[in-house]
Amino acid sequence: MRDWVEWHQAYRDPASGLSARLRSVQRHLSEAIGQTAASPVRLVSLCAGQGHDVIGVLERHPRRDEVAAVLVEADPRNATLGRFRAAAAGLAQVEVRQTDAGRPECFADALPADVLLLCGIFGNISDADVERTAAAAPALCSAGATVIWTRHRRPPDLTPRIRAWFTAAGFDEVAFDALDTGALAAVGASRLRDVPCAGLPPGPLFTFRQSCT
Repeated sequence: MRDWVEWHQAYRDPASGLSARLRSVQRHLSEAIGQTAASPVRLVSLCAGQGHDVIGVLERHPRRDEVAAVLVEADPRNATLGRFRAAAAGLAQVEVRQTDAGRPECFADALPADVLLLCGIFGNISDADVERTAAAAPALCSAGATVIWTRHRRPPDLTPRIRAWFTAAGFDEVAFDALDTGALAAVGASRLRDVPCAGLPPGPLFTFRQSCT
């Protein structure tokens, strides 16, 4: 079983692949918040870890006080550390919720999201669950919402299919960063064209596989 607190230690090294991925996610997140017309901006981050991406952006963003964020994280230690980091940054509007991010009913009150983060998920769930989550993403979002996702590009590279799944679900791709890191990380950002007409599929969106990377 992976120790997800220990896994976060790579963020301490600015030269690590995880730090490179974080910088890409933060850049797209900052842009998405800045471009969102809604106020407050409803932000939902699934499998949020310690909140490095969201908290790192909000603590210095000019719209920080306009963002209502819900960070969903199952690991109790990471959730506690996320709450500590949000409090230290003076971000009272950031809620870190310790619960199963694969079950939309656990964060339904925070929807629809204007910005949805699906980072650190797609390399840890089955391909079928990745497709299911991409197809369900519009039902989690408001019209014009931005979804930001990550996935490694190790063979067999699933990212071309993920990009196609988001397009088929009604998203227009904003960016795709294929990072030159040892982990072959990729960061995608897409914007929803229209308000979804279909609801969420029954059951969980995904099941997190602790043994994956």
